[in-house]
Amino acid sequence: MVSKIRSLGIRGIGGYEVSVECSTAQGLPEFNVVGLPDAAVKEARDRVRAAIKNLGGSFPVSRITVNLAPADTRKGGTTYDLPICLGILAAAGAIRQPPDDCAFIGELSLAGELRGVRGALPMALAAQRAGISRLFVPEENAAEAAFAEGVEVYGARSVSQLLEYFRGRAELEPASPPQLRARSAPAADFSEVKGQANVKRALEVAAAGGHNLLMVGPPGAGKSMLAKRIIGILPDMSREEMLQATEIHSVAGLTDREHPVVDTRPFRAPHYTVSAAALSGGAQLQPGEMSLAHNGILFLDELPEFHRDVREALRQPLEDGVVTISRASGSATYPSRFMLVCAMNPCRCGWYGHPTHRCTCSPTELRRYRARVSGPLLDRIDICVEVPALEYAELSGRAEAEPSREIKKRVDAARRVQRERLGPAGVDCNAHMGPKDLERFCALTGECSALMEQAYNAMGLSARSYDRILRVARTIADLDGSAEIRPAHLAEAIQYRTLDLDAEE
Repeated sequence: MVSKIRSLGIRGIGGYEVSVECSTAQGLPEFNVVGLPDAAVKEARDRVRAAIKNLGGSFPVSRITVNLAPADTRKGGTTYDLPICLGILAAAGAIRQPPDDCAFIGELSLAGELRGVRGALPMALAAQRAGISRLFVPEENAAEAAFAEGVEVYGARSVSQLLEYFRGRAELEPASPPQLRARSAPAADFSEVKGQANVKRALEVAAAGGHNLLMVGPPGAGKSMLAKRIIGILPDMSREEMLQATEIHSVAGLTDREHPVVDTRPFRAPHYTVSAAALSGGAQLQPGEMSLAHNGILFLDELPEFHRDVREALRQPLEDGVVTISRASGSATYPSRFMLVCAMNPCRCGWYGHPTHRCTCSPTELRRYRARVSGPLLDRIDICVEVPALEYAELSGRAEAEPSREIKKRVDAARRVQRERLGPAGVDCNAHMGPKDLERFCALTGECSALMEQAYNAMGLSARSYDRILRVARTIADLDGSAEIRPAHLAEAIQYRTLDLDAEE
């Protein structure tokens, strides 16, 4: 007898429908799983056999063949334990074939309990696209899967509870989407930062336009402290952004019952010993740090200390907003539209330019240290700002600094203007404007054009630098409430590129 159970799988960070076909036939007892299963899927044979027996059922003594269709797509993980179990029971006549509008995912324990799996949200979205009405998942994944909407999600604790539901002896209530947490005041607030008014202004501009940022300053000047506070002034995530971020984190196994949805912008800060594969994506096509930072911030502290291949791996994602990884097991493309925030010392010892003249680096050592950050990478950073050492008067002062909530109001207002202006093009901030948008919304007047020409020739700017200056100037104008870019806006944007020359000396 043959049974067919609808299930779902993960390819990259997207879900797709999988048909679990089970056949029992006469012959020597054997249990085979076909359809390009990996080791975890093949091990389902033992988990399913033990679960059925420990639930008090009779495991069929026959030749069992399980096919996971489409058979030419590699299947991985423990997602298929539950549908394989139900398929075998249906093929053996122990239960009725589940309705065709139902799909099942879940890992089995040896006692028949259901355990959570990775990728519940992308699989729920795939179920919606496939026309599946009811999706049955482990109780641990119910809230996350219910965030997809458009499909009824039922969370079950065990196979026996699920069987009792289909026999009409028990009730299962559809899971409700998780309640999103109200955004509270950020734990790290700008009011705690003494001085550094020019740096705070640069961070505000970067947050308002989604621009990449590099901070250069001596140890203890507050670079890391400032970077951790940017997340508190960024706009709240939209539902679409939450879906995108949760899909990625779910596939990476970073969601759980307490935090089923990523509802605050990610802040990823990998150590400088991170490998290029960990940054872009692992051997098993798992999302890397660049994808986990999607719609959030990727913070690279001590930028020159990162391995060269790690730094250069940032180039293409910064331009395209996606990262494509190719491994022996296949290839995948993940979204990676993040705001890059970097910090570095001005030299190897860290004290170049300090008022105390403590620097011990020779000119050769200074050039060698700064050359670690390549010109093409610097060209992709919109704002470079110096973070000077604090004076004693600034550090010991008791004056209250501006809190994050006030800065965030201005950032939110600027982002609203940008969404209204760029919304039809599918762009939500100035940093991602295309060539046509630049030509239309960043046109320079005669005075601004002369200023830009002078800066372009004097600083030896590239075409990419030119475009990025225009984007930053447009953001500064938005913060100022100006419909057009004025000379003061352009001059401030040009000022944020002056550290590029220092890096190339």
